[in-house]
Amino acid sequence: MGDFENKEREEVFSKKVRAGKRTYFFDVKATRSNDYYVTITESKKRFEDGQFIKHKIFLYKEDFEKFAEGLSDVVEYIKSNQEVIEKRYEPNQDDSAYESTGEFVAKDNFSF
Repeated sequence: MGDFENKEREEVFSKKVRAGKRTYFFDVKATRSNDYYVTITESKKRFEDGQFIKHKIFLYKEDFEKFAEGLSDVVEYIKSNQEVIEKRYEPNQDDSAYESTGEFVAKDNFSF
């Protein structure tokens, strides 16, 4: 298989964000030609069996501006139409109250 194997590329930079029962990973990776791209991974522990479920998207640098613009637009829409309460999480904090209140957490610092 060689060049066609689906391998994870070299990790250049990583940022881990804990948000209640979810953890987000923002990873900068490099292709073989040293071209950077971003992977955004959501990890959440499944209640039934304790397994971690991960969802990942790939964001390429040529799409940064459009992605940031779209994300900013939807966050601004929500802020304009519903109260947004930012919740700070402490490590190992029980956020069961967060789940039941349905609060939305958002930040809009998306400029690249």
